[in-house]
Amino acid sequence: MKIYNNILETIGNTPLVKLNNITEDCKATVLAKIETFNPGNSIKDRMALKMIEDAEKDGRLKPGGTIIEGTSGNTGMGLAIAAIIKGYKCIFTTTDKQSKEKVDALRAFGADVIVCPTNVEPEDPRSYYSVSSRLEKEVPNSWKPNQYDNPSNAMAHYEQTGPEIWDQTDGKITHLVVGVGTGGTICGTGKYLKEKNPNIKVWGIDTYGSVFKKYKETGIFDKEEIYPYITEGIGEDFLPANVDFNVIDLFEKVTDKDAALMTREITKKEGIFAGNSAGSAMAGLMQLKDKLTADDIVVVIFHDHGTRYLGKMFNDDWMKSKGFFDKKGLTAKDLVNTNTGGELVTLETSDTIEKALALMNSLDISQIPVTNDKRIVGSINENKLFEAMVSNPEIKHKNVGELMGAAFPFADITTPIDSLSKMITLTNPAVLVRDFKTDKTFIITKHDILKALVL
Repeated sequence: MKIYNNILETIGNTPLVKLNNITEDCKATVLAKIETFNPGNSIKDRMALKMIEDAEKDGRLKPGGTIIEGTSGNTGMGLAIAAIIKGYKCIFTTTDKQSKEKVDALRAFGADVIVCPTNVEPEDPRSYYSVSSRLEKEVPNSWKPNQYDNPSNAMAHYEQTGPEIWDQTDGKITHLVVGVGTGGTICGTGKYLKEKNPNIKVWGIDTYGSVFKKYKETGIFDKEEIYPYITEGIGEDFLPANVDFNVIDLFEKVTDKDAALMTREITKKEGIFAGNSAGSAMAGLMQLKDKLTADDIVVVIFHDHGTRYLGKMFNDDWMKSKGFFDKKGLTAKDLVNTNTGGELVTLETSDTIEKALALMNSLDISQIPVTNDKRIVGSINENKLFEAMVSNPEIKHKNVGELMGAAFPFADITTPIDSLSKMITLTNPAVLVRDFKTDKTFIITKHDILKALVL
């Protein structure tokens, strides 16, 4: 009888599947490594088990202990599955941009989940990194894997994913394409493959709002590259130790919209129900297709399963709300080109309320994004300032950071005007529009949209 002793023994040995329709404009042979065949439906099962086993061996994780980790969902799932088999408790922190399905899945496996704000610095005490670190100190007999800096993460892929791909392609692979988050998958797998054949190219897929691409190309950690984005599972606002830039030959950035649309296309054209990072990886590959020849064999990692994104990329209403569906009519670009939407003016959190009021009066604007060290972290509007000043005129000497509200949502410059209008609400009186080609950001308000419709 062919029987596994427990679910952990089913991790790995996932299939490699040729893509046929979505890559018809690409000369190369493109193969998808379908990691959804792991028991937790993602590639993170590999490194989660490896991190636990290594911590058990050296005594960092003790019997009956509690595993505490910051996760976008998939690593938490892998840890939770292993914890059930091995008898550990789990507490996970995640961000409010992650899909509800991911959070619900973690709780289904008995984990406690704490949802933290996305749009804060990693060192902010509210960030999911900081909260998990604090809990590790407070909870007795606890251990934090720290997937971003834990070498067991990359080692799992060096020992498993890399050899699998090499064997499955008979050593003929020429390119590895992977969305980069913690860096463990791409760097562990890439390191093994390059040791077998130094000519193999390793391409990392990044997202706009993340620091990886510019850091690779310039060596500069640019905080101006950091701003909120929707794409899940890839990109970071810091440099994880597991990202070995010597292994990755180049980075390619993909917009939220292109990643979301490609995520849906993979299912429609290939019958593979994959997640958002697979969409990013495929969109990035197709942007780079002119670098490939008919002799190339490309392996793309499909990290996780589409069921994690039923409320987002696979939900028509959600896609419409983000402006990701193409429609006829005006777009954000039209507003910018007719000067109806103004190029971005910002305030720093350290600026005074008095300065904010003066700026609004001089420019005849009613709301301004707020930055901290040039990173957008909040917003200020005249209605809130009016209420505060009436209650206490002396508040004008306080810092903007003390009175700011949430940051305005971001939208791609190709977003249709009707989708933009739905993003503007009482709590979000403006939308920030990003033109990735010119690297400029503009602000659009309901008044801008009304002017454009009247003109």
